[in-house]
This record gives sequence, C-alpha cells and structure tokens, in this order.
Amino acid sequence: MALQISATNPEHPALLLELPWQLPLEEWPEEVLVPLPRGISRHIVRYARAGDEVIAVKELAERPALREYELLRDLDRLGIPAVDPLAVVTGRLDAAGAPLESVLVTRHLRGSQPYRSMFETTMRPATMHRLMDALAVLLVRLHLAGFAWGDCSLSNTLFRRDAGAYAAYLVDAETGDLHARLSDGQRDYDLDLARVNISGELLDLEASGALHPSVDPVEFGTEICARYQGLWQELTRTSVYPAGKYHYIERRIRRLNDLGFDVAEMQIEHATHGDTVTFVPKVVDAGHHQRQLLRLTGLDTEENQARRLLNDLESWMATQDDYAPGDPLGARPEVLAHRWVRDVFRPTVRAVPPDLRGTMDPAEIYHELLEHRWYLSEHAQHDIGLDTAVEDYISNILPTARETLRPTVSD
Repeated sequence: MALQISATNPEHPALLLELPWQLPLEEWPEEVLVPLPRGISRHIVRYARAGDEVIAVKELAERPALREYELLRDLDRLGIPAVDPLAVVTGRLDAAGAPLESVLVTRHLRGSQPYRSMFETTMRPATMHRLMDALAVLLVRLHLAGFAWGDCSLSNTLFRRDAGAYAAYLVDAETGDLHARLSDGQRDYDLDLARVNISGELLDLEASGALHPSVDPVEFGTEICARYQGLWQELTRTSVYPAGKYHYIERRIRRLNDLGFDVAEMQIEHATHGDTVTFVPKVVDAGHHQRQLLRLTGLDTEENQARRLLNDLESWMATQDDYAPGDPLGARPEVLAHRWVRDVFRPTVRAVPPDLRGTMDPAEIYHELLEHRWYLSEHAQHDIGLDTAVEDYISNILPTARETLRPTVSD
C-alpha cells in the first residue's frame, strides 16, 4: 500500500511529505520535533514542525484514526472547542517494508497546556475550581450539540488562559459519538465517567506530591457534576411566567447571554386560560460575546476575553466625540470599534516586547494590562491610564512572570 495523506487543506499534504513517515513515531529525530508539554495518552504522541505550523502527531490504527478525524471535523463545523484536524496518514511502511500504524495529525493549540504541566508547581484550589468550570462548560457544549464524549477527563483536555479563567478544548475524540440529541442516560454516563476519571487523575497527582494539601481528589471529582448540572439546568429549563410579563423572558435571555450563550431558537406557549406563558430555550449557542466582538472588530478570542474587551471598547466609545447612540448622525459602532482596534488595542499589545509575551495571545495580553491598570489605579486612588500601566507591567511584572508564560519543555 502506498503512503496516503488525507488532509483538510491542499497545502497540508505538501508540508507533511517532508516528515519521516517511514519511522515509528518513537524514533523520530530531534530535529523535526518541537519540545512542548504532552499529556498522558494511550497512544504515542509527538509535536513536530511542518512548514510554519506546529502539529501534534498521534499513532493509532487506521480505522480509529479516520473515525476520529471525521469526528473532529464534525465538532469544528459545530463550533465546539476542540483541536483542529489537519490530516490522516495511512499506508506507512518502514525501511524493511513492514507496515506502521496510521497517524492522526492535528494543529497544535497555541498557548494551551495539558493539566499535568499546569501542576508542575502546586496549583491553588481557586485555580482548580476554574479548571472544573471550564471543563463543565465544555461538556455542556458537547452535550447540547449531541456529542457523547465517552472519556471525559483532564488528560483528554487542553486548557488555555481566558481573561483570568480558563477555556477547555477537547483533544481526544476517539471514544465519542455524534447524535441528533442525547438522552438523559447518555449525559449521565458521560458525567459519571468524568467524575471517576478526574478523581483518579487527582489521586495520582496527590500520590506524586503535586496536589495542594487542602484538595480532596474525590470532592473535586464530584464538583464537575454539580457545576455541570447547574449550568445545564439554567440553559435548558422550562420557565413559566405570568401572561403579559414578557420582560421576564428578556431577563432570562440576558442571563443566558451573561453565561456566554445565545438563544438561537425558542418555544413560547400560552396557557389555554391565558394566565401564563411557558418559555423554553430550544437551541442554545455558545460564544455570545465572541460573536459580538468578532462582528464589531474582527478579533477572534475566547469568550471571557471577548467579554472583557467589549467592556473596554464600550467605555472607550463613550469618550469619543462622535459617539451618539440612536443618533443617525453619530458614528456607527463598527466604525468606532475599528478605530479602537487601530488606535488602542493594537498599539497597546505591540508595546509589550514579543520575547516577554510567552505563550499569551494578544487578547490575553490586553486583559492582563487592563487588570494591572485597575490594580495600580486602586492603589493610587485615581485612574493612572493605560500607557502608565503598560510601562509598569513591562518593567515590574513580566520579568518575573516570563518563565511561567513560556511553554514547559518536556521530552
């Protein structure tokens, strides 16, 4: 069988052909590998460079490789946070002509970390709560889309900073199944697996001395269930309101927006006696603030980052002479947003030297600068301005933080 590369982009096969597919992944030479932290996997995984891209390469049998590739493409079409599938390579042979396992190729998620590398320094319980929040949001989003994960765990997830919180991305879809809709039993099964897996992973960390002494692994494993159930209930529950009180429905929609979700479709039913209205959010799409920021500015960020940037954008708009909401003679929000990106966002991010940014993306850098501005302003009891905050951040914060902002090197 000849080597075959099935890819999502015509450019990828040409770039991938340069890699040593005739060698087992364990024997790939150092010059093609990229030293990035890897999580625990039942398969051999390596990071490599293909042109300007850093890719993750995972060895597994042909059928599961093709299946996972298609599932990841489905998740991408559904807008679910997951690693980006690039290709499947089949028909590999070694120098003696013996068959080698196929590989799944995905794009490395820039700025992300597996959970074990995050515990190289003891993680505070408050930070672990944020990880549980991120994983609960990811699992809810998967279930709303009809995806049964089948192996939810910290090991199968990558985490990225998201404006003081974390965003979780699915890494391993090998055990997943996509359905039109999940039953309660399918959701409960996924949730119970998550509880058992997370407790086990935290017990391993405890045994190695990497877990904070106040953290109970079993309690934290159970926490994912409570956080999931609370979010699922808020997103899917049926509400009954007095007839004529339509602002109650608007308030419910606003509450869902605050959680980062849009109601794309709804069902409203009047009671036969006319006294009540039943409201059911039928389709709930995640990424409310992401879409709003992308529409206004073209910036593609995480959800919490988008919420923070939108707040800053709105505050800045209010200082502009041509800002006049509702006035047809005033500047349109899109025009002002473009000006904010050009005159505020980009110059501020560019003021931070690239070698000090580490793995932080521009939106996270800007969030950090806003946080530092707030801290300094509180201390000074007046607004110190963004320029002063940037100077102080570069001089006093980044030099001590730069090691934690860089990816951990792992063999």
